[in-house]
Amino acid sequence: MICTCIQHRTYDGILDILNRPDVEMAEIRLDRCSLSDEEIRDLFSNCDTPLIATCRVSEAGEQKARTLLSLAIESGARFADLETDAPVRLSKTVQKLCHDYGTELIRSYHNFDFTPSEDELGKILARCFRYGADIAKIVTMCTQDGDMARLSSLYSVILEEQDSLQGKLIAFGLGDAARESRLDCLRRGAPFSYSSLEDDASPAPGQWPHSDFRKAVYGGLKPFVRKNVRMPASKSFAQRAIIAAALADGNGESVLGAYTPCDDSESAIQVAVALGASVERRGDSLVIRGTGLQERDLNLDRLDTGESGLLTRLMIPLVSAIGKGPIRIEGRGTLMDRHLEDVSGIMAAFGVIVKEEKVPLTVRGHLIPGTADISGRSGSQLISGLLMSLPLCSKPSNIYVSEPKSIPYMYITLDILRRFGVRTRTEMEGDAEMLELQDWSSCSGISFSIKENQKYKAASFDLERDWSSAACFMVAGAVFGCVEIEGLDVHSLQADISIMDILVDAGASVSQMDNVICVRKAPLEAFDTNLDNAPDLFPICAVLAAFCSGESRIGGLGRLGNKESDRASAIFEMLSRMGVEFSVDDDTLTVAGETLAGRRLSGHLLKGGQFSTHHDHRMLMALKVAAMGADSPVIPDDEDCVCKSFPDFNQTIQII
Repeated sequence: MICTCIQHRTYDGILDILNRPDVEMAEIRLDRCSLSDEEIRDLFSNCDTPLIATCRVSEAGEQKARTLLSLAIESGARFADLETDAPVRLSKTVQKLCHDYGTELIRSYHNFDFTPSEDELGKILARCFRYGADIAKIVTMCTQDGDMARLSSLYSVILEEQDSLQGKLIAFGLGDAARESRLDCLRRGAPFSYSSLEDDASPAPGQWPHSDFRKAVYGGLKPFVRKNVRMPASKSFAQRAIIAAALADGNGESVLGAYTPCDDSESAIQVAVALGASVERRGDSLVIRGTGLQERDLNLDRLDTGESGLLTRLMIPLVSAIGKGPIRIEGRGTLMDRHLEDVSGIMAAFGVIVKEEKVPLTVRGHLIPGTADISGRSGSQLISGLLMSLPLCSKPSNIYVSEPKSIPYMYITLDILRRFGVRTRTEMEGDAEMLELQDWSSCSGISFSIKENQKYKAASFDLERDWSSAACFMVAGAVFGCVEIEGLDVHSLQADISIMDILVDAGASVSQMDNVICVRKAPLEAFDTNLDNAPDLFPICAVLAAFCSGESRIGGLGRLGNKESDRASAIFEMLSRMGVEFSVDDDTLTVAGETLAGRRLSGHLLKGGQFSTHHDHRMLMALKVAAMGADSPVIPDDEDCVCKSFPDFNQTIQII
């Protein structure tokens, strides 16, 4: 990334610069800008652009430097820059404040006279980290042959001695002869380098003007900038709500607002109609008059669930609860190749026979309520179907789910049931940390107690917008520019809301104000995450990891084998063909990433060409984002598969 140095400016002048779309991040020279305390607070607390607070003791004095840096850090500065030769008391104060407020500390060494020996530079580097640096910055005057080579050798020291420090060094030279070193540091993995404003009267020796530096770093790569973007309705919410509305008492109408069509949700509407419900479209709302179906009311021998794995698994228990005889469930497309793992065993525990492992299949027997221990290792969808079906039965039921996966989706089901007047008691099991933090990844089991003879009642509410689709736009904003998304529920139960935490862990700038979430570029570093409960995030997180400096680790590969494609293999194929280094260890994918600037300058942009989506909408979305950082066009073989969840995705994501 490019950090623009701002000095000798007023508050309004700084804001004008930060509002420029070409300014990615900025260093505010507090010792050279005339800012009041209130202006400093406002600047560092309200700006989405990553900011470095810098105040040189040599120019401001120790007391003023302490006051100004403290104020900036306490107000939310992303970085604070302090020289290695700053007084000890000031160093301890700034280091503690950075730790307390989550600010990254840059310890910087400047030598405006010469470049020390390689041995001395190594000692300076070690001193930076010994003095609490998150990032070490070493800048020296280069006047003789070999000066820049000695600076560059520090990057080899980082790699050889401690891989965890990769992306934590900024080393470049001063002077016109060292101008290229500001590019070279990005090429070698520095998180950012510095440029000056075009009208800066006193730039550092050899510093590039911003526009020239940006062209040298990014060439023809276009930034991704989107504002006022809205995501479609979550098909996870929509499908559950549509089926629940179809089951509701016919004395009232359910109104599902903020509906957006996609193939899977439209299939749910067709199923609702097949169940006997009436569905009317009024603007962006679905008005559904249910049938009040109860146990054994359904007189139907065939049902088409389209291409939706969720809809299929919801309907298997439901048709066995309300149907009068064997019912054949049919589908199309990629659904026909997807194994329905554990369906026959789980349904047998409730007296229902399903012999087939794929669609088409026949559901035989009637759902028998009772007590059962079932495994959740194959996912949440069939369990959600049971949670929707068992309340209709004439006796209570108790289910214990061991090894639960995709846990948030079970709670989405419970939330939908609650809205339609159906109540279920639930209790999660886990260690003390899980119980305190409600960390679903540590959950070892879930118990559900389901009361009998419940009735669905008509309900009206707006459907939540889709976090799975939003994740792709957020990653695009974090790597390639900036995105502002409206209307997402930040308290959502959707599993893919975890993309917010992942992006923050990776270093992206993420903020929320009113009804808008803003994600923009910032220095990105490797992250660790486990996606057992959010498998749909895997493709786009693999793309994110490719542009994060260092080795990112993504757990949960075992959850990918039975999606719209063999998604794990599809991700491996995508990364391999794009030239991204990765390895697999049991359930974890490790991706070796480089920053966008580093890839561009080192010739390591992702490779373009013809790619297979494997007819998987999530793979198509990931490919479209990856294409923004490719050296040639990325051409997917199936653009239409995205209609499964987001028909307008291709038009919305394209670079303008």
